[in-house]
Amino acid sequence: MSLKKFEAAEAAWRLGSLKKAAAELGYTQSGVSHMISGLEQELGVPLLVRSKGGVTLTQAGERLMPLITDMLKRYHEILQSASEVSRGGVVKIGAFTSVAVNWLPGIIRLYREKHPEFRINLMNGDYNDVNIWLRDGEIDLGFIALPGPEDCRCVPLAEDPLSVVLPSGHPLCGMDPVPIEEVAKEPLISLLQTSSQDVHRALDRAGVRPEIRYTTKDDYAIIAMVREGLGVSIMPELLLKGQMTGVAVRRLSPPAFRTIALAVPEGREKTPAVRCFEECVTQWLSGQGLR
Repeated sequence: MSLKKFEAAEAAWRLGSLKKAAAELGYTQSGVSHMISGLEQELGVPLLVRSKGGVTLTQAGERLMPLITDMLKRYHEILQSASEVSRGGVVKIGAFTSVAVNWLPGIIRLYREKHPEFRINLMNGDYNDVNIWLRDGEIDLGFIALPGPEDCRCVPLAEDPLSVVLPSGHPLCGMDPVPIEEVAKEPLISLLQTSSQDVHRALDRAGVRPEIRYTTKDDYAIIAMVREGLGVSIMPELLLKGQMTGVAVRRLSPPAFRTIALAVPEGREKTPAVRCFEECVTQWLSGQGLR
């Protein structure tokens, strides 16, 4: 049996018209009708009722068409996967700074070792950027901080503590942990509202409202400003790795965390390149003792 015959029957049923099916598939209307008749003869049952009002399913068609549709879907998935493997395949990733700097180099190295046939496109931004890229379909998966964007399947990866960042020699350096109420008495340097939800949730839970003196989109600009004595900040621990020169880092009391997760848009077929990358993320984090 030719798959073209199944495609003709499925298109005629889905579009409700032999004429529309012919236009979609690039055949003549009579050609589509001939292929459907040939398929019905091979199957031994009628699938479609043709009338001036359009195309509808017979009783046999109602039973068989879901199977035909599923078969064609699997067939096209095979073609897509074969094409991706033959040309290497690409996975498009979005990540915020701390993950891009501290996690992704190791994850990508593992991925390249296990799957040299696949390629990676990396987009680096803040929380809001990654959420937008996921929403608009610009990336296949993104590292986000929970709660994640709508219409995404989010897999929690690790809890990342929030820490207090102080200029060296600041009076609060003598405390560890530092009560959040004491932090709130100092001028605060913060990320933009769209990327500082974790910090604002911690402040709201404590019922304190500090003076936010400066805001920026750049994580490392905050550390530089703290280093110059322009204020203090509350930042994720992962972001502070290797950035301790000229600043003091103390635990926050009460403790607060952000949950880093991997988000994949719902309803999108995952390519082999994407599935393999997800596996490497889990494997690398386990090797680091983070899962």
